[in-house]
Amino acid sequence: MTHEEGWHRLHPLSPAVGTSRIVLALVVVFAPTFASGGDGDFYSSLSHVLVPVALVGLAVVSWLVTRWRIEGANLRIETGLVRRSSQRFPLSQVQAIDTVRPGLARLFGLSELRLRMGGTGGAARLAYLPSKQAEELRLRLLSLSRGVHDETPQPQENVLVTVPVARVLGSLLFSGPTLVLLVYVVAFGVGAVLGSDATRAVTGSAAAILIGDAVALWRRFNRAYDATVATAPEGLRIRSGLVETTAETIPAGRVQAVQLVEPILWRPFGWCRVEVDVAGHVHDPSGEHRHGRRLRPALPVGTRAEAKLVLAHLVPDAPFPSRRPPRRARWKSPLRYRRLAFAFDDRYAVATTGRLARIESWVPLTKIQSLRRVEGPVQRRLGLATVHLDTAGKRVGTAFRDVDRDASLHDLERLSDLARGARRA
Repeated sequence: MTHEEGWHRLHPLSPAVGTSRIVLALVVVFAPTFASGGDGDFYSSLSHVLVPVALVGLAVVSWLVTRWRIEGANLRIETGLVRRSSQRFPLSQVQAIDTVRPGLARLFGLSELRLRMGGTGGAARLAYLPSKQAEELRLRLLSLSRGVHDETPQPQENVLVTVPVARVLGSLLFSGPTLVLLVYVVAFGVGAVLGSDATRAVTGSAAAILIGDAVALWRRFNRAYDATVATAPEGLRIRSGLVETTAETIPAGRVQAVQLVEPILWRPFGWCRVEVDVAGHVHDPSGEHRHGRRLRPALPVGTRAEAKLVLAHLVPDAPFPSRRPPRRARWKSPLRYRRLAFAFDDRYAVATTGRLARIESWVPLTKIQSLRRVEGPVQRRLGLATVHLDTAGKRVGTAFRDVDRDASLHDLERLSDLARGARRA
């Protein structure tokens, strides 16, 4: 829907889609009260009805006062009834552009655009637009963020990896939430043998945990279902989802850090996952996509060969972690000593760590915000130190752990010089 002077509105069904989850949750909570006839209090029953109606009404008001348009190289969004807000998002600072389609939005042919911005600029959300318009707008914004004409034809993408559904199910079977479920199933069986009182005690304590684990497993399955990783000139494209589909684009050069994780339960199958840390975050009222809590899975579950394909596009020609801490570091880190390694060149720094899972992380030197050298009390007695490489993403803890104290001073100076040179280049 358009307005004068190039202004656009969101789709009229946006309030219904945006509040559907909250309204559905309230219906589930209040349904037992209505089914049992309640306590006869008319005003109590009326309040149960008015709460979801008020939420929808507020969403309608928000839709009425929200509009957007493209002004040169900026996306401008105006909203607010009592306190008017006008925000301009420089497209040159776009870190990633995602297209999200919840289940109800797919039913109505709608999509949400999420623009992840660098620094502390927050993020822009356009929820919701017709799917065709959202895709056209996404391509236009990506073109403007790269500084090319917005009518430039988009080249075809090259698919790198498609994750089989069977592998996704297998990865969930050998995961933490599933193990918790199995523990409670065993506990419930033991309680059934011991008697009804023990069964009720186990059931009462496990109900909330079981529901939380079930939700976590479903979200992981939905995020990894039919996951496809492809390359395009604007960056890496990631598509996935069963009920709620997501299409993410990570522009080249906007990655803050990358890590490869090999969980201990996946190791017999040769599986791993690749996660990307991108600066900026998207505020999602639904709570399901609070990206501040987790990294973006570039490859939710894949083989080492598939991971190498993805890493070759995220951190091309990155060094291998060939340097090891001194043997005396075993006294400080006996469980992870055999996994500790690091290296760096004039473009990237890499480090490995992990006690049960093996975690290998890469940081482009151009993204380093600060360098820290830390010596704990045990490290001082052993002549060790840890060099931390901080980025804007702050969700990948890349560090050269328990390295020789004298060598760490040299590495710190060398990394500082290389980082300055990489930014100038």
